[in-house]
Amino acid sequence: MIVRILGAAAGGGFPQWNCHCRGCEASRSGRATALTQSSIAIRSNGGDWFLINASPDVRQQIELMRAHNCFAPQNGRSLPFAGIILTDAEIDHTTGLMLLRESSHPLKIYSSDRVKFALTTGYPLFSTLQNYCGVDWSPLDAAISLASDLEVEAFALSTKPPKYMQNEDRSPDEVWGVGLTIRDISTGKTLTYAPGLAAIDETMQRRLNASDCIAIDGTFWTDDELPALSVGARSALQMGHLPLSGERGSLRQLEGLTGSRKILVHINNTNPILIPNSPERQAVESQEVEIGCDGLMFDL
Repeated sequence: MIVRILGAAAGGGFPQWNCHCRGCEASRSGRATALTQSSIAIRSNGGDWFLINASPDVRQQIELMRAHNCFAPQNGRSLPFAGIILTDAEIDHTTGLMLLRESSHPLKIYSSDRVKFALTTGYPLFSTLQNYCGVDWSPLDAAISLASDLEVEAFALSTKPPKYMQNEDRSPDEVWGVGLTIRDISTGKTLTYAPGLAAIDETMQRRLNASDCIAIDGTFWTDDELPALSVGARSALQMGHLPLSGERGSLRQLEGLTGSRKILVHINNTNPILIPNSPERQAVESQEVEIGCDGLMFDL
């Protein structure tokens, strides 16, 4: 299996257009590397690429893949992905679908029923796309086969709906966000991808321990990151993201995870780990945890 991080930043990218925090200013001055919004792509060796989440930066991400010779020569207006998997219905993970509307074939999309409902009603991308290229939707059940040697298992992560769906009547235990464990049947290797992670319980710990590589939520450094900077009122945990630091932070909980490659993705523009040589970045790297970046590609 080949894995490529297309975008490592959270919604808004890095720098975020309306933000003047220390990290965004460092990026604008060239002292920190800019990042596009959260997405990855996977394929088996010699197989087709699959896109996981379609960010608003998908056009730029596709062109960078093309510049790196990731795609075989193509003709016409073909889509370079055999399918698109959505982990949730958040704007920063789905808006890129509109940029793919020029596809000559319906977009093959895998998602949960909740995501389909949100993207048909509250944020009707699916309904809109039916008037362009069309949508060929398939349910993202517990486990699906993407190709002869790739299997994807979805697991519940979040009961928090997108903001545009929060006024809908719903059950408090409805799952709106999932993580993915992707298995390469031919090699036996596994990747667990969780760009939104509110907690690491025993079940999640076992899943991470059984993975050869994990690409997980690195959104915030502290729980009060946004309120402390006066750029938001909600804490990290209230937004469904486990902060990296602290006694119950994800870094502490990952300390005992050995034998797995650990990569942080979905990193918010306010997170100081994006600033080279910052104490926070050094703390992450000292634990052999990688800070994801656009274009990072590796084999499993």
